[in-house]
Amino acid sequence: MSGLRILLIDENPERAAVLNEALRAQGYELVARLAPRELSARRVAEIGPDIVIVDMDSPSRDTIESMRQINDDQPRPIVMFVDQSDVGMIEQAMQAGVSAYIIDGLNVKRVKPILDVAIARFREFQALRDELKKTKATLNERKLIERAKGMLMREKKLTEDEAYAALRRLAMDRQQKLVDVAETLLAFADLLKK
Repeated sequence: MSGLRILLIDENPERAAVLNEALRAQGYELVARLAPRELSARRVAEIGPDIVIVDMDSPSRDTIESMRQINDDQPRPIVMFVDQSDVGMIEQAMQAGVSAYIIDGLNVKRVKPILDVAIARFREFQALRDELKKTKATLNERKLIERAKGMLMREKKLTEDEAYAALRRLAMDRQQKLVDVAETLLAFADLLKK
């Protein structure tokens, strides 16, 4: 985990300097430090850090919204160290994609294990997110194929097996995926109805 490129969000230069030294001692590289008001998904994309650390007294709604945009546009581990917080803010931060939310400020001795856990949690969450996206795509493909089969069964008076075989033959003849043929067939049928 050493060599990580870190973006630090902290408006307190003294606190940021202490954290920077702790990060360097662990082999991490601080690539930039921004004030919370400068944080945006665009800035994170420009800087390209491996992980984002937010160190502040109390998170604002704007900071949480920036975290949400980062998580939507270019997900990466986000660790927040805060001095004060409430349950509502913790929930908002977690929903925004924050990997670790540490209350009571930063203790430099705990930085490495916290980053390690945050990165592991982020990777696990991303794997689940990717699996969900893949499952949704597969389900949508199956729905399209089922609709195309249903249309062939109605229009050509085919059985389900015959309709599926017809779709497969067409896909092989055109060297296309079955779902692409189903989508084209449905679009053509919609066009003819108009």
